[in-house]
Amino acid sequence: MPKPSPPNSLPGRDSDQIWRPLRYLNLYRILLASLFVSSFFIDTNLPQLGSHTPRLFITVSIVYLLLACIASFTIHWRWPGFQPLAYGLVVLDIIALTLLMRSSGGIASGLGMLLVVAIAGNSLLLGGRTSILFAAIAALAVLAEQVYAQISQTLPVNYTMAGILGATLFATAFLAHVLSRRIRESEELAAQRGVDLANLAQLNQHVIQRMQSGIIVVDANSRIRLMNESAWHMLGLPLLSGSTNKPLKLVSAELDEQLTAWLNNKLNEPWVFRTGSGSTDLLPSMTTLGYDRQAGTLIFLEDTARMAQQAQQMKLASLGRLTASIAHEIRNPLGAISHAEQLLTETAPDNPSDRRLLEIIHSNTARVNDIIENVLQLNRRDRAKPEDLSLKDWLAHFIAEFTLSQGCAAEDISINIEPGNIIVRMDATQLHQILWNLCQNGLRYSRDHPGQPKLELHGGQQPGISHPVLDVIDHGPGIKPEDVQHIFEPFFTTDARGSGLGLYIARELCEGNAARLSYIAIPTGGSCFRIEFADTRTRTNKP
Repeated sequence: MPKPSPPNSLPGRDSDQIWRPLRYLNLYRILLASLFVSSFFIDTNLPQLGSHTPRLFITVSIVYLLLACIASFTIHWRWPGFQPLAYGLVVLDIIALTLLMRSSGGIASGLGMLLVVAIAGNSLLLGGRTSILFAAIAALAVLAEQVYAQISQTLPVNYTMAGILGATLFATAFLAHVLSRRIRESEELAAQRGVDLANLAQLNQHVIQRMQSGIIVVDANSRIRLMNESAWHMLGLPLLSGSTNKPLKLVSAELDEQLTAWLNNKLNEPWVFRTGSGSTDLLPSMTTLGYDRQAGTLIFLEDTARMAQQAQQMKLASLGRLTASIAHEIRNPLGAISHAEQLLTETAPDNPSDRRLLEIIHSNTARVNDIIENVLQLNRRDRAKPEDLSLKDWLAHFIAEFTLSQGCAAEDISINIEPGNIIVRMDATQLHQILWNLCQNGLRYSRDHPGQPKLELHGGQQPGISHPVLDVIDHGPGIKPEDVQHIFEPFFTTDARGSGLGLYIARELCEGNAARLSYIAIPTGGSCFRIEFADTRTRTNKP
């Protein structure tokens, strides 16, 4: 967008806005001089023209025409400047028209009225006191012609008409001066309004481009007039793809279908649609620009993942209040039970049945304590602080730490990231917690295949998917089809040793980072958990 001019930068003397009227006035001058020359050589019904001194009339007319033609070139070259050129031409008009009036019979010829036209036109161009000055010069020229006529006694003298013509010249100059001043004030106001509108348009452009919501403006013919960067990303379009001024149908057929239904009052509620890249679910909302739908439509696009992230933050806030209550109401009594169990263990007789009952109490209190710890993690964790991470380098450090902690060999886990320089955006601490849970589960259920790793981590950019992904694959028995829809539910588990909160917490952490955690069944056996990271072209937490 061009940078708006400051308020005081109004059109100068070298702008077309000033030179164009001077060009038109000179064109009138050329036509007038041509009329005088042609009337002299062609028999016309204007006997008054040049009737007194024909030679003076044709000489002045030709010189007037030649100088006007030369002036047209100097105006085109804009030399020697606006004011010198304008002053010279108005002096030329006064001298030429006064001599033509003299050669045609003096003031009675009526050519003096052409001085009024010349003074009016030049006063509009020059304005100020200059217009009054040239009106005075023209009036003096008319008076001088009358004085010369009286002295030479060649023409009748009429000082009354000369006075009326002089007064007309002054009145014309004054009115033209007032009109010129008002025109200039209007031009300044229009220029100021133009600067204000340009600044406002630039401000609106910055605000629209900074919005996280996708913004699309279409006209009455469903052609795109404006699209911000977020909308480009959401629709999976490359930057600078030239999507503006294109039919909406070519950019998104589903969005165009909803817009058409909305314009025809057949859309009760917008529905979520998936972009062509198949990685983003969008929910549109539409509103008219102005009072008539023919004026255009404003379309808002909301990423349902971001909406889910906001809802997730609200849900976690409520869950935090619940977990605080759990810590007070459940954990303290549980601690008392665990302490009593330890005392009984130390003082209990060597009765196998009593020992068995104490072991049951110990294992169940430990299990309940683990459940409370997992739930409290959702409350203790800070708001997600996404950062750009080199996935391959980050995973190398993670696997080194994980294998050391779990006591497994490095060859038990393989990593394959393509391309190797892929960047993901996520909270590093929360990504560590998610992968730790997934890899722990994978190692627990993986079968031992000699010569093959127990866990495989495949990541990078998948064909047809704009978001980076990471797959955690194990070689265990897999998950039963009837259990797949429940694995992310809290407290659902197929292992008596588990709390049923690990996958639930992992998914909650992913959604808090605008990422997705999903399960993909492997026909040959095993499980695959896929993390779809947020698009690195967008930012979920803009400052």
